[in-house]
Amino acid sequence: MIEIKNINKSFEDKQVLFDISAEFHAGKTNLIIGQSGSGKTVLLKSIVGLMTPETGQILYDGRNSLAMNVRQIKELRKEIGMLFQGAALFDSETVLGNVIFPLRMHTKDSYQQCKKRAEFCLERVNLRGADKLYPSEISGGMQKRVAIARAIALNPKYLFCDEPNSGLDPKTSLVIDELLSDITHEYNITTIINTHDMNSVLGIGEHIIFINKGHKAWEGTSQMITHSDNKDLEDFVFATPLFKDVKGYLASQGK
Repeated sequence: MIEIKNINKSFEDKQVLFDISAEFHAGKTNLIIGQSGSGKTVLLKSIVGLMTPETGQILYDGRNSLAMNVRQIKELRKEIGMLFQGAALFDSETVLGNVIFPLRMHTKDSYQQCKKRAEFCLERVNLRGADKLYPSEISGGMQKRVAIARAIALNPKYLFCDEPNSGLDPKTSLVIDELLSDITHEYNITTIINTHDMNSVLGIGEHIIFINKGHKAWEGTSQMITHSDNKDLEDFVFATPLFKDVKGYLASQGK
């Protein structure tokens, strides 16, 4: 579990996050949603350690990352997997080489042990046989799956995903959503996903935090969204006629 308490973050004279507290549970898909500029990306980067808030606590199973020394932070990072928005694969490395990379960097395992683990991770994301290909030779959806395989190579306790469906078609996005959900439940990972994809919100949103103008404006599940009286949340989630129809249908079914 990751717990954040009273997080405040500013850039020069502009405050971006205002006293945000929340819990993200293991074995659940935890989503952070909000409009562009709402502060959701800053919040995710603060939790993962890419930015440092001015005040507050970020607790990884009770361990405050903001109070850790360099050695402790290095050890914590071994427990973290990160899926970047653009996959961020190494163009000069094969698919297998990309997944092996964190294993060679953070473990003392032999190359053969790393290779075996990497091959297992690629098989887990349904990419058996793609190990010798280069990123330029595979589709965007396959690149995201390689990035997921790399993110879980170290068997992380915590998985962070920044806009995992960015640039993908709806069908491929569903594949990525299902894969992230399955891996989260299978390995009991604390998964935090930063997204504006409403299909993801309604499809795999087990625990959702809505950030609006730097404040935590709402918290709940995908099922609770249809019954929320939060106007800002409704305007964000059901901004298009299609999703307004979905809300109407779910409400009529008592969901």
